[in-house]
Amino acid sequence: MLLVNLPGLLADAARCAQDHVARARTAVAARIAPDGKLERRALDAEQHVAHGLAWAAAYAETLRQTAEWARALEAEGRLGEAEALPAQLLAHEYLSQLAGGLPMNQGEAFRPADLDLDAADLHPVIVRLAPGAGQAVRLRIVELLAAAQGAPSLEASGLDETLEQIRGQFDAFAREKIAPFAQGWHLRNELIPLALIEELAGLGVFGLTAPETHGGAGLGKVAMCVVSEALSRGWIGTGSLGTRSEIAVELILAHGTQDQKQRFLPAIASGAIIPTAVFTEPESGSDLGSLRTRARRDGEVWRVTGAKTWITHAARADLMTLLVRTDPASKDHRGLSMFLAEKPRGTDADPFPAPGMSGGEIEVIGYRGMKEYEIGFDGFCVPHANLLGGEEGQGFVQLMATFESARIQTAARAIGVGQNALDLAVDYALTRKQFGQPIARFPRVANKLAMMAAELLGARRLAWFAARAKDEGRRCDLEAGMAKLVAARVAWAAADNAVQIHGGNGFASEQAVSRVLADARILNIFEGAGEIQAQVIARRLLDAGN
Repeated sequence: MLLVNLPGLLADAARCAQDHVARARTAVAARIAPDGKLERRALDAEQHVAHGLAWAAAYAETLRQTAEWARALEAEGRLGEAEALPAQLLAHEYLSQLAGGLPMNQGEAFRPADLDLDAADLHPVIVRLAPGAGQAVRLRIVELLAAAQGAPSLEASGLDETLEQIRGQFDAFAREKIAPFAQGWHLRNELIPLALIEELAGLGVFGLTAPETHGGAGLGKVAMCVVSEALSRGWIGTGSLGTRSEIAVELILAHGTQDQKQRFLPAIASGAIIPTAVFTEPESGSDLGSLRTRARRDGEVWRVTGAKTWITHAARADLMTLLVRTDPASKDHRGLSMFLAEKPRGTDADPFPAPGMSGGEIEVIGYRGMKEYEIGFDGFCVPHANLLGGEEGQGFVQLMATFESARIQTAARAIGVGQNALDLAVDYALTRKQFGQPIARFPRVANKLAMMAAELLGARRLAWFAARAKDEGRRCDLEAGMAKLVAARVAWAAADNAVQIHGGNGFASEQAVSRVLADARILNIFEGAGEIQAQVIARRLLDAGN
């Protein structure tokens, strides 16, 4: 059933959700910031409700962006069944979860009762939405998914003509050059072929958002989302190739000297230089202020000593954005500096053929293609000219400025992985027959497929909203964090449900859906684990001065 005046109803749902979040914020603030000032110990002690607030706020923003998108499509005369049905299903589901229990993960739910709140004001809108979320609607969504197989997504994007062309170009590229081979690369644990990287470089992937004056395409973060999603739909490894280039370009553009910009930016944008991000340490995780790897100045070079881990594409990389401690007396982030550390490309037999540098591969269950490494430094030399911006002690601040883009891009990767899971699930559910009919006709299978489509629609709206905020030069750490938080969980849910729809076949390693499940699991961990992400969002919501 297509609801009457759907954009208005979606807007009502968004307003109800935002009002609910405002009440939740007041209740959480009474526990965590009773005098108007955020108390860190109280925030840690009340993580459940604080993180619940973060999730609720992300839901409310998702509904608001979905309503805005639907309103714009209706004004253009393009709001059809493919757009309306998943949108109304999403609004009903998310509002119902806000009222009854929002799953922060499989074992933790946030409920209004946790804050002694009454969600009665949500129920009238939930009732109005209910006819648009029934079984007939879900089965119709599956029919629309079947008809749209091969399209970038079920619904109209709302993108301009240029971005829509880019979307189509990269979606077609992924279908032809990536998807047919991804499972083999994954099972053999092979690096992404250099020939494919060269093709992606020719398409401008590595300089997508770099200025044209430095050899880039000069496009914005929405384009980054579109390209990342399309490539990740083929395989997360290829969708992630541009992440480290994006980080390096942002670091150098914002903080590099003129010499550093001239030396590195055109080569990164062209794909001639493959960067890698070298931040994490065995004992630090998300606590970057506790990093121990040190660099000591020795004339015109710095000698690096310490250990780093979870370094993606490290052996093949030519350039490391390397975060180290240059002030040995410091105990926190103020003693950290960022280096643009050049290194020779390695091989499988000799991954780190550089003096003062050693390491090896960390075998992983998914997210293959670039491989993960641990690296040991023992007097590894970096020229003083490669200290980012020529300034010591600025590394942490410099890195923080890249987190918005990195999290937006991760949200886009997650949506691509989720879309891949939906593709595989729809194809299997339509071809697999039981009891004389395709299993897609069974309600419990159809319900999974329909909700996957609905959640991907909402996650996409949220990610593009964050990207537009970044393109407009606005602070968007809150929006980026919400997009990453929601999209990562949506991808995991989609992959898990896709395996369930495949049944026993989905548990077989040769089935692509098993790879997608393994790939999806990392999304809630890297670029800020879900718990850290929720903590950051909660702090921003509760501390007006932050």
